[in-house]
Amino acid sequence: MSNFYLCLLLLGICGFANNHHVPGCYGKDVDDHHHPTEAPDYLSYQKISRSNANFAFKFFHQIVSEAGDENVFFSPLSLSTAFAFLSLGAKSTTLSQILTGLGFNETEISEQEIHDGFCHLLQMLNLPRAELELNIVNALFTHDQVELVGKFVKDAKHCYQAEIFPANFTNPSEVEKQINSYIENKTHIKDAIKGLRPDSVMVLVNQVFLKGYWQNPFNSQATREADFFVDKKAMVKVPMMHKDAYFKTYRDADLSCKVVELPYKGGASALFILPDQGKMKHVEQALGKDLLFKWVNSLRGRRVELFLPRFSISGSYDVKNTLQKMGITDVFKDCADLSGMTGKPKLKVSKAIHKTYLNVQENGTEAAATTLMEIRLTSAPLVIRLDRPFLLLTTEERNILFLSKLQDPTKN
Repeated sequence: MSNFYLCLLLLGICGFANNHHVPGCYGKDVDDHHHPTEAPDYLSYQKISRSNANFAFKFFHQIVSEAGDENVFFSPLSLSTAFAFLSLGAKSTTLSQILTGLGFNETEISEQEIHDGFCHLLQMLNLPRAELELNIVNALFTHDQVELVGKFVKDAKHCYQAEIFPANFTNPSEVEKQINSYIENKTHIKDAIKGLRPDSVMVLVNQVFLKGYWQNPFNSQATREADFFVDKKAMVKVPMMHKDAYFKTYRDADLSCKVVELPYKGGASALFILPDQGKMKHVEQALGKDLLFKWVNSLRGRRVELFLPRFSISGSYDVKNTLQKMGITDVFKDCADLSGMTGKPKLKVSKAIHKTYLNVQENGTEAAATTLMEIRLTSAPLVIRLDRPFLLLTTEERNILFLSKLQDPTKN
């Protein structure tokens, strides 16, 4: 084997089978496969899927450039959903920056269409399946003394299936326990939030959990210890799974990589992309929505002797700086306008954390992600009132050009 696998769980990018019978966001049943034109929310879903894919790869390129040679695993769907949820309460420049940063062109899709699209997306992905466990959950923990705007609460519950929990933020350690217990119960991610600021008044949480079983599972008896070549100089021993079977695969000659799809029971799938030796950066740089769709459309079934390491990885990212580089800036500053949440503009996101884990085994995959946004009051401006005698120095470099004392401004 050369280099390493780049595994993309295509959650929220390629979507799932299109023949689900989905209740529409307006309470009307919609059959996606047969009557898409009768469902405005389905058309909105199609629009946001394209934008979500663009955001996924834009964020990927940014985070890979920061990660160096470290493993990277994140859920673009969790990040997109969390910030779309937050945008319900955003206004003015704060709102436009969030939507643009998420990949939405406001001349092509309205704010309402975005929320309708996420409404449809969540209803579709949260449908119960016999052989695939997939849950996407949104929640908002709020200070019990903070009153949320009624429209925000209504839209949060309707479009994002959000749960609203009052919490005593005057006791940060207790709030941390409450939030961590909630997240661990749904995703098995432990200690998701630490060091909650004493001036925080809300924590917005998104969670994605997937437990899927391969349509063609590996036989654990065939797993053997084998070499994994981290780079040209380093090699490690891994438990290597092995299967000789028919898989959909594609060889991209232009990018010098192989693509193989491993479907799960229940409709989801994973793509594994294996660049040729020394071609990882080349493939990373080319990765994007159009390339992904090219690969998916080019997959053909054939007999493959597949070797895949059994592995577990986790990630923890402070995405604040990454998102700021992508143009989402004001929401993290004192100038943030989140007045749609409480009717008052004095809120900002002080911290944005994204935690994930991925476990790939012979029988399938378990993956989870949580995105947390800590929201606090903006800093009150320091008031300096020069209403008593003061000194004034006018300087240039280290030279004092003028020096004065003002005792009475009414005297010349």
